[in-house]
Amino acid sequence: MSYTFPLDYSKVQEFVRAVKANPEQHAGEDAVIPPTMLTSGRMIWEPADQSGFAKLGFDRRRILHGEEEYIFYGPLPRAGQTLTAETTVGDRFEKPGKRGGVMTFAKMITEFRDESGELIATQNSTIIETATTGGKEEGK
Repeated sequence: MSYTFPLDYSKVQEFVRAVKANPEQHAGEDAVIPPTMLTSGRMIWEPADQSGFAKLGFDRRRILHGEEEYIFYGPLPRAGQTLTAETTVGDRFEKPGKRGGVMTFAKMITEFRDESGELIATQNSTIIETATTGGKEEGK
């Protein structure tokens, strides 16, 4: 399922400050967004029950962020645009954990399209579900 991600100027400026980006590079009403701002779209605008995380079925208490990659197919998005995004689950695989048990890795692929439907960016995320310890979930 897709969701819309409005690139509001004030939110761009808040993100610039939060990540300590150079404000001069992201100034003006049609400011270019910092590339990593795309992650916040998934966290804020994607419906939780239909999110990539929900599709994974991982125990959220045992999730780690493994890797993040952004591919842009032209100029960076700008404030004032509204993107449409959709997340799919890619490869899943397992590896033995260093403390025992099995860690499950999954790739999430989010495609961002502009108002005309043109693909402008792809976000590739690796999410890891850590193993339970001794057959019991931590904190129980």
